[in-house]
Amino acid sequence: MLAIIGESGSGKSLTARAITGLLPRGVRATGSAAIDGFDYDLSEQSAGVWREVRGRRAVLLLQDPFTSLSPVLRCGEQIALTIEARTGRSPGRAAIQAEVERRLAEVQLPARVAKMYPTELSGGMRQRVAIAAALAAEPRLLIADEPTTALDASTQGEVLDLLRSLQLAHRMSLILISHDLGVIEGRADRVYVMRNGEVVEQGTSAEVLQNPQHEYTRALIAANPSISDAASAVPAVAATTPPILVATGISKSFGATAALSDASLEVAAGEVLAIVGESGSGKSTLARSIAGLEVPDTGTVTLHGAQLPAGRRGRKPGQIQIVFQDPYSTLNPTFTIGQTLQEALRAGSDRTRTVKDLLELVELDPALAMRRPSQLSGGQRQRVSIARALAPNPDVLICDESVSALDVSVQAQILALLARLRDELGLAMLFITHDLGVVARIANNVVVLRNGEIVERGATERVLRAPEHEYTRLLVAAAEHDSVHREGRT
Repeated sequence: MLAIIGESGSGKSLTARAITGLLPRGVRATGSAAIDGFDYDLSEQSAGVWREVRGRRAVLLLQDPFTSLSPVLRCGEQIALTIEARTGRSPGRAAIQAEVERRLAEVQLPARVAKMYPTELSGGMRQRVAIAAALAAEPRLLIADEPTTALDASTQGEVLDLLRSLQLAHRMSLILISHDLGVIEGRADRVYVMRNGEVVEQGTSAEVLQNPQHEYTRALIAANPSISDAASAVPAVAATTPPILVATGISKSFGATAALSDASLEVAAGEVLAIVGESGSGKSTLARSIAGLEVPDTGTVTLHGAQLPAGRRGRKPGQIQIVFQDPYSTLNPTFTIGQTLQEALRAGSDRTRTVKDLLELVELDPALAMRRPSQLSGGQRQRVSIARALAPNPDVLICDESVSALDVSVQAQILALLARLRDELGLAMLFITHDLGVVARIANNVVVLRNGEIVERGATERVLRAPEHEYTRLLVAAAEHDSVHREGRT
């Protein structure tokens, strides 16, 4: 396994797309590549060459399986389409069904998944289906581009170990692209470190990660969040501090599926409460119910002792604000940053605040007000999202996986910013994440969700050092696997 690591914009994904001929329109590549004896020019224009490369020689597995899986086709149908494309003809329904079930079994999914739609699966299961579809092409090279970024620690480890075992079983090459050093240690044979489109360091996994030579590699390693930060975890809020937000008995079902079951929590001013759990555990549903974006089936939410209406209607605008994972999808691409923030300010009650004030609050140059989201980096866009959320002076800020898609160095900067804002503004914060290393850096207290139920809660240091529930112990053990290696490098 070859790992390519580096920050956003370093050229990792462009390298993968150049190899597979999937560069964005207007972007040209030069150079050449060879896969299993098939040599080709990266500037090749022949559709026939790229048909040979894509599928037969190489397959690109993307971070979000929804980008490669159709929501309107059953999972089995999508794997079957790959089989038919590989064989060039239909080998018959029975033969295809048998291979579909075999491919699902390879990725440790039951045959019944073939009849399910991607929307009915958890994030980890969707990624396994995408892997099964990729393997159905029988490629010689599988390129996995950030395949586990949005998954919790235990699911992340399972998917990566699965990729490694499948690589060995199929005797294929595997390139793993990641900004998370923890996911590659102990799995990758060789590592390439990229920065600004250039490889700045390469070598065996042990050489690069345990004895980095380049200053940039050392900076990446130092910035990586670790569960060992629990040793200096943010102290728990005193029991005498009254909560300003209380959610009691929140339950929510979607059809026959129970997303939340009798979930309760409370958070005080100046406190960060982390909500931890895997994809599909109910974290985001709980947050959206508290924010009024979902109407729960049962339960109440009170703010400063007053019960809030279920749903947004009747609520005072801006009391509870959310910062989402992907700022690019929540910022209007046609608005300048100044227009976006001005619109948010008009919704608030403080008429003295300006766009300049908001940008400086999140440590951005006010000159960026004239730019559009596409002209900013990922970290800058997330700072703008935070500024927009703070415009109406909220009492509660909900961060829903707000740093999970960021590079480790940018992630550390955003966490430091949020910690400063918590202290300066006295915000109560709900911080939704699957990364226990991030929890150790910012949260006072933690609740752990599984299958819609809160299975554990407590002070961050206690939960990470002495977890009581079996599921929490599993999450901590998976995160500690990464921490042990990182501590060995310091």
